[in-house]
This record gives sequence, C-alpha cells and structure tokens, in this order.
Amino acid sequence: MTNIKQHIGSMALVVKNYDDAIAFYTQKLSFYLVEDTDLGNGKRWVLVSPPNSNGTNLLLAKASTPEQLEAIGNQTGGRVFLFLHTNDFWRDYKTMQKNGIRFNEQPREEAYGTVVVFEDLYGNKWDLLQLNK
Repeated sequence: MTNIKQHIGSMALVVKNYDDAIAFYTQKLSFYLVEDTDLGNGKRWVLVSPPNSNGTNLLLAKASTPEQLEAIGNQTGGRVFLFLHTNDFWRDYKTMQKNGIRFNEQPREEAYGTVVVFEDLYGNKWDLLQLNK
C-alpha cells in the first residue's frame, strides 16, 4: 500500500451559468482560470483554482437537469461545502470584503485557526481558514 499515490484532481460545482461563475471566482476570489474548453452542445470543461493551489481544481459544471438546478447553491444541504485555506487570513478577508463577498458571521478564532463562513455567488457556504501552525 505504500506505493499508492492518489489525490483529488477536481470537484464538480453545479452552476447556472459558466461565464457568471468564471467572473465570480476569478474576479471576486482571485482564482485562476485553468481551462475553458468548448465541448459542443453548450457544454464546456471549465476549471478554476486558487492561487498557488496544490493541483485541486473546481470543475464549474452547468446544470442540465431539474435535479441539478435544484442543487445550485445547496450542494451539501446547508453545510459548509468547501474550505479555502490561506496563509494570510486577514489579507484575504479584507480583499473579499472589498470585492463584495457575503459573510455569514464575523471572523472567529478557534483552537485550529482563524475562520469565517462566506457564500459564493449561488449561496454555497465556504470556510476561509488559516490553520494554526
């Protein structure tokens, strides 16, 4: 088992509109657009990633069924969906405030680090988190 190497390459995030989602993640959260490939018939392969990420991307997947449309903004039943780790909480928090990100609470200090819950453009909950060293 010691020679097994795996990692999560991408996580799908269901969105209403590719371009709106790209704009939000690249302009409001300063993510990079890794790839935007037209697959035909209105489908695209769109990957975004935080700066200096370890290789895990978000796959922005446009909803194409009623069930997928219903999941937009609530992919985890109201729980925090994704955890955005940072090396400078207050820098990123202030930038996100300037960019109009909606926060669900005030930043707080926990035993594990500094954290705040925020929402993406559809209402999915995220943690901005700087872990204690």
